[in-house]
Amino acid sequence: MAGVALSCFAPWRFVRLARSVKLSSIPSLKFHTTASPMMGASVEQFNQAKERLGSLKNDPGNQVKLQIYALFKQATQGSCNTPKPGMLDFVNKAKWDAWNSLGSITQEDARQQYCDLIGSLVAKEGGSAQVAAQPAGSGPAYETLLVTTEDDITTIKMNRPTKKNAITTQMYNEIIAALEQAAKDDSVITVFTGAGDFYCSGNDLTNFTKIPEGGIEQMAKSGGDLLRTYVKAYIDFPKPLVAVVNGPAVGIPVTVLGLFDLVYATERATFHTPFSMLGQSPEGCSSFTFPRIMGPAKASEMLLFNKKLTAVQACEQGLVTEVFPDSSFQSEVWTRLKAYAKLPRNSLALSKQLIRSADKERLHVVNDTEVERLVERWQSDECMHAIMSFFQAKSKL
Repeated sequence: MAGVALSCFAPWRFVRLARSVKLSSIPSLKFHTTASPMMGASVEQFNQAKERLGSLKNDPGNQVKLQIYALFKQATQGSCNTPKPGMLDFVNKAKWDAWNSLGSITQEDARQQYCDLIGSLVAKEGGSAQVAAQPAGSGPAYETLLVTTEDDITTIKMNRPTKKNAITTQMYNEIIAALEQAAKDDSVITVFTGAGDFYCSGNDLTNFTKIPEGGIEQMAKSGGDLLRTYVKAYIDFPKPLVAVVNGPAVGIPVTVLGLFDLVYATERATFHTPFSMLGQSPEGCSSFTFPRIMGPAKASEMLLFNKKLTAVQACEQGLVTEVFPDSSFQSEVWTRLKAYAKLPRNSLALSKQLIRSADKERLHVVNDTEVERLVERWQSDECMHAIMSFFQAKSKL
């Protein structure tokens, strides 16, 4: 935290700071009628995040409380606009430094970070990280996702920030359900993004450690069936589908990008498909879409030889539509998406179907073929040894 070294406070000063930055002391949420529209988190989500903050049982520590305070001030008032307290006013100086360290990030970005932070704290206490519940009767409730519809945009946000949004079996099923629901709702476009600093770190490899009674063969078959259904949901999705890649992406969240209509990325995003490192093979129709998008040689670098692309490289090779500065990423992208959502819904959907129709049957065949190969791979000794080596290396870190 810029400007504050909590460890250098004398004990009595540290206690004073802890008492002064209590969760209950965060000011009441007030919105002015002239406030700019929410880009990532809705007003309802922000209000719910504040309510959930008061329900925390454990003290998250002084540094986190200062971060909460700073994000709240930035979200509701904008950049720090108060005089700097004197050096001997330790408590208020710590608060001021925390707020001032946020610089010029927008109120919209601060609101989103506030919601993500509260969600991660709730998750650490064993609760759901979801900040906004689904309205009654609007569809299924989700534990690993935040699904909202606002301004004719349905947003599906992967919401396991403390796990870098790694995809569990539950999340796979919830994404399938969310896509089915979004296909039927009144929104114009659907957006995928991630909570926290990561877009998605790929498969939660603990999925491979839960061996069912039927053994490895049954696990591989069940995993293949789930993967086939998951990718099929993207292939058949009828509306414009946009990825807002807010951070690093690994594995299947990268491979399915070839099935999206637009991919916007922050400059700090990276794209990595380390299949051969884990003894596996491509999925998400990437064996077809990647060579078509970036050419066979560049696709082979990614899919065969595990090359990690920066956002700029991914854009140059056609996988990403446009790259934005991280400081303005959310505001620029969501301003643009809200403009797109004002276009005629049926015109967009029918035009997308025309563009995609020539390849749709081929994509389903590719999906089936990739899944069959992966089911074989998952049962191979080579794959098992690779995954075990990964876990052993990770345990030594």
